Amino acid sequence: MARVLPLAVPPELPAAVPVDVIYGMGRIDASGRIADRGVTRALGWQTGDRLTLTGTPREIVARRDPAGMLALGRKPYVAIPAALRARCGLSTGDRVLLAAMPGDDVLTVYPLSTVHHAIRPGLPGEGGEPR
Repeated sequence: MARVLPLAVPPELPAAVPVDVIYGMGRIDASGRIADRGVTRALGWQTGDRLTLTGTPREIVARRDPAGMLALGRKPYVAIPAALRARCGLSTGDRVLLAAMPGDDVLTVYPLSTVHHAIRPGLPGEGGEPR
């Protein structure tokens, strides 16, 4: 007689992508600009809006701020100053993940190295064991 095996439990599904975050990809040009019309449009940012940018090696955060250091130009891009790019380890040509949170009026720029480490933590030679 054939033995009946229990059904395998399906793997836990990852959480759904939040609907209040709009993602885009960009590349840093020689002037430190990153453009993504969809992300900028989702935030509702307009020409002349002033922004404050802050950063760490893992991310750069842009917020609309009347006293901000930068103003948006006619084209839908955010220009990251050279000193901030250097602090965050970003160079011309680097690709970045953009995450707009319209409800918070915030744009976060993630270097792909940050995304890579979130997806593949603990790679050999990076302070951890392989998964």
